[in-house]
Amino acid sequence: MADTYSQIYIHIVFAVKGRLNLISPRWKDELYKYITGIITNDGQKLIAINGMPNHIYILIGLKPTIALSDLVRDIKASSSKFINTQKWIAGKFEWQHGFGAFSCGHSQLTKVINYIQNQEEHHKTKTFREEYLEFLKLYNVDFKEEFIFEEA
Repeated sequence: MADTYSQIYIHIVFAVKGRLNLISPRWKDELYKYITGIITNDGQKLIAINGMPNHIYILIGLKPTIALSDLVRDIKASSSKFINTQKWIAGKFEWQHGFGAFSCGHSQLTKVINYIQNQEEHHKTKTFREEYLEFLKLYNVDFKEEFIFEEA
C-alpha cells in the first residue's frame, strides 16, 4: 500500500485449550521461532514473544495489510499443527478459542517487552486467570467472566 504509514502495536495473549500446562520448556524456544516465522511470513513484525506452559504472549507491530483476527488464526492454526506434527505431546494439541489483544503506544513498548520477557516472575504471585482478568479490567473491556475460559 503506497503512501500508507502506520504505527500499531498489539499485545496478544492466548491459552492452551483447557489452560493445560502443555508447552514444555524443552521445546518452547523452537515453538517461538516457528511462530516468529508465521508472523514474518504474514508481513508483520514480531517485537517480543514468551509465555508459560499454558499460555503465550506476543507483541507485534501490526501493518494494515492483514486483519488481526486473521493473523492470530494463522498463528494458532499453524503452530498447533506444527506441535502435533512434532509429536511433542501425547494426544492432540489445541489452542483455546479466542484471544486477547491490547493496543499500546510507542512509549509503552519497553514496559510491555519487559512484562512479556519476565512472565515466570509474574506468575510466582498471580495465576493466568487473575492476570488475564486484570488486563481486561485495565483496558475497560466488557466481558462476562463465565465465557472467558474453557475448563479442561
